[in-house]
Amino acid sequence: MNFTRKKKLGILLSLFLTFLLVLVFASVTGAANVKPIDSIRIILSRLPLIGGSIDVSDLPTSQISIIGNIRLPRILLAFVVGFGLSVVGAAMQGMLKNPMADPFIVGTSSGAAFGAAIAIVLKLNKAVGGMGIVSFCAFLGALLATSIVYSLARIKNKVPVTTLLLAGVATGQFFTAIMSFLMVISSKDVSSIIFWTMGSFSARGWSQLQLAVLPVFIGSAVIYLFSKDLNVMLLGETTAQNTGVPVERVKRYILITSALMTAVVVSVSGIIGFLGLIIPHIIRMLVGPDHKILIPSSGLLGGIFLILADTLARTIIAPTEIPVGIITAIAGGPFFIYLLRKNKRMI
Repeated sequence: MNFTRKKKLGILLSLFLTFLLVLVFASVTGAANVKPIDSIRIILSRLPLIGGSIDVSDLPTSQISIIGNIRLPRILLAFVVGFGLSVVGAAMQGMLKNPMADPFIVGTSSGAAFGAAIAIVLKLNKAVGGMGIVSFCAFLGALLATSIVYSLARIKNKVPVTTLLLAGVATGQFFTAIMSFLMVISSKDVSSIIFWTMGSFSARGWSQLQLAVLPVFIGSAVIYLFSKDLNVMLLGETTAQNTGVPVERVKRYILITSALMTAVVVSVSGIIGFLGLIIPHIIRMLVGPDHKILIPSSGLLGGIFLILADTLARTIIAPTEIPVGIITAIAGGPFFIYLLRKNKRMI
């Protein structure tokens, strides 16, 4: 193992340790005053293997409930969502060879917003399999939009990058227009639709975490399996094909996996933009383009960033809560402008 490899693994380990520190920091930050050591004890008591040996009976029931039932699942959900969006962003940027690609480039977010808007306008407030109807409709809308984009972009057995991008933009605009029409004819629901499209972890708990965690990490594992292929594809699709990489099959698998992951994430958190754009780019500047390190590092940093963003969203003007999508947009907007300026000759 050379120095460069050790350095990259060191960054990966540092990100994991940072996640643990941020987890404790976020759990004790809020209106209720909880000591860090008490928060750690409560968190450890929730772990499946060692939880039974951690005694928290001396702690107030209110603190146990706040950390164990409100903050902890919300923090973990923020990490899972940030992890998933960043992994998808890294995969999309590598596959499309474009640093400005993100998880929503194929119209997934617009489809999700359309599905959620329909559920909100129709006053569908029940739950299906632990998932609220609004989230369920958002999931279906995201899959519908991605399916349409893939069908439009596919030419025989190939999915050209340019066609994919154009189909994504067109489909996204179409669903956005329909959602805007729904907002016009149902003005009473405008605030609810807008709040959902800004992304939030308010009132999210263990049920949403259970829905998201397996699809996100299984999907991330699937994408990671294509790390070597993505590295070769950076040299160009023709070169990759000449070296034995089944380019179109890899693109198809990554697109499908990314769409499913994004649909699941959006259905439990709403639309959180820019995260999948900025995080992989930051990691790429730190560790280089090797997807074997880039993908897991992007996931860890994305999860950490979203935990911090959500902590800021719920405390900066407490007790009022800001949608976390506003925080990520404030951070991502200037960074996107930087990317545009840096790459303006290629656009």
